[in-house]
Amino acid sequence: MNRIKVAPSILSADFGCLAKDLKRAQAAGADMFHIDVMDGHFVPNITIGPVVIKYIRKLTSLPLDVHLMIDNPQRFVGAFLDAGSDMLTVHIEAISSAGIRALKSKLKKRGVRLGISLNPSTPLEKIKGVLKFVDFVLIMSVNPGFSGQGFIPSVISKIKKLRSIFAGDIAVDGGINEKTAKEVLSAGANILAAGSYLFGSKDIRAAIERIRNAA
Repeated sequence: MNRIKVAPSILSADFGCLAKDLKRAQAAGADMFHIDVMDGHFVPNITIGPVVIKYIRKLTSLPLDVHLMIDNPQRFVGAFLDAGSDMLTVHIEAISSAGIRALKSKLKKRGVRLGISLNPSTPLEKIKGVLKFVDFVLIMSVNPGFSGQGFIPSVISKIKKLRSIFAGDIAVDGGINEKTAKEVLSAGANILAAGSYLFGSKDIRAAIERIRNAA
């Protein structure tokens, strides 16, 4: 069985004291950090780029899962690799199957894991042809673009179907809290990205443990 991992999403951290929040989350038992990169085109918001990730890399030894919610991700992969990404997630809506294969070859040479993500409205069939080229799948349980959104329950069936055909890691991003964590873990997910639930908690260690033990 794939180990359950909790990935605090830094989009909900306090960027005025980012170093403090990252260290607090790492000390509380986080397994990795989930970093949302948005370009204002693929999603209606703009967040951060390689410069910030390079800074984060200096602050933590935990794996960095960089979630590229951007158009033409292949154009920018080199910069995110050089910044210190350990995992790169691209969206099936923004890249072709041939692009995935080429990206897998490039990342493998650098020892970086490749993930494919799909939006709530994108059918699972869209990624079936590329599953053999990726290390993990990220299921979006909110419409990408903003933190603090409510969980979309219909993705539960998508997670169950995916688990029946995919043995690798399944991550879920969006609206994760103690209640929704139990649902997605029971459906077969094992990596949970959570933002406001963790960074908005007075006791982030307890919040991480509630998610990790929700199943």
